[in-house]
Amino acid sequence: MTSRGTQSGRTNLLTSVVLVIPLVVFYGVGVLFSAGAINGADFLTQSLLMLLGTRGYLIFQGLLVLGFVGLVLHLRRSQRFELNQFFPVVFESGIYALTMGTLIIFVMVDLLGIDPRLAAGVDPLEGKGVFDRMVMAVGAGVYEELAFRLLLLNGLVLLCEKVLDLRPGLALALSIIGSSLLFAGAHHVGPLGEPLRVGVFTYRAMAGLIFALLYQYRSFAIAVYTHAIYDVYVFLLH
Repeated sequence: MTSRGTQSGRTNLLTSVVLVIPLVVFYGVGVLFSAGAINGADFLTQSLLMLLGTRGYLIFQGLLVLGFVGLVLHLRRSQRFELNQFFPVVFESGIYALTMGTLIIFVMVDLLGIDPRLAAGVDPLEGKGVFDRMVMAVGAGVYEELAFRLLLLNGLVLLCEKVLDLRPGLALALSIIGSSLLFAGAHHVGPLGEPLRVGVFTYRAMAGLIFALLYQYRSFAIAVYTHAIYDVYVFLLH
């Protein structure tokens, strides 16, 4: 894990992690009271459920919270938590979340000529209430940004720089593109994967690109909150 520029100097990693912990706790508590959310969760959560079972998954959730706390204790040795970043992070994330869909559709239709319709099939939370959908949205935002941006993107950068000996700029560009494509593709593999459609894949790849750029040039917290708010917006309108 790298703190490259502490996400370009905007929000240090310690502040980002602390700001994300409330979402982790909300999701962890939410799944205890919402069978609908855990049964209709994102593909990462469903994969963990298949591997660990419900009880094992809840234990994993507790360990994840402890892991975040441990990371906070480690980072506070060299960084300072900036509480005044909370409202700016949420406000900025909300702007991105409410506008990124329009931007993606504009690029797909007007520049790429690709059908943007996301006819993904059955709603995994059909008949479920607002709380279930909010829990699922927050979980997807946290898990997917943790997996594809904080871990995968940084891992690809290290691979490109240390193993392939690429220049930092090229390594970062390839890692952003690669992690975005893997983010989109992961939704279509395995027994839980959706049917592969060009429009669906392209939309998610572009969303992954936006999240990756937000992570790299704004902060981990902004990427997570943008993703979570966007999913809340989409799930509540579904």
